[in-house]
Amino acid sequence: MPDELLRPTIGDGVDLSVRPWRLKSQLYVAFFGGVLAATVIAYLNARRLGVDAAKQRLILLTGAAGLVVSTVVFIVLEDLLGADDPYAAVANIAATVTAMVCSLIQQRFQRLMDRAFQLRGVDYRSLWKAGIAATIGGAIVEALIVYLVDGAL
Repeated sequence: MPDELLRPTIGDGVDLSVRPWRLKSQLYVAFFGGVLAATVIAYLNARRLGVDAAKQRLILLTGAAGLVVSTVVFIVLEDLLGADDPYAAVANIAATVTAMVCSLIQQRFQRLMDRAFQLRGVDYRSLWKAGIAATIGGAIVEALIVYLVDGAL
């Protein structure tokens, strides 16, 4: 693999006026909102950074796999422990850890273009509004998915 310094930094068709979000800020969204929220933010950020289409698809596939794993782990642990068990929060913790690991993998796909953005010397955009919206929406949709899947089983 050639050295990253020799690769082109800015591709054609990338809007240089649109500022991306910090990669590490996406972990907060994953922690509070789950896999879906983190995937939405990672995908939108990848588009802002000009990440190639193959890596954007990998971000979506990672999110889909993370959602399946998170849902299965949550349902299995909740069924094993029971709702009235004091350790029932383990299911929530496992789902949160799954979301954060998924977010770290998604950040890996964005890292090269994020470095190129850093070299431009422009400030990042605030993730507050989009992050809160994705967190609330993602948490609600994930809760509905878990409820529907658990009810179907």
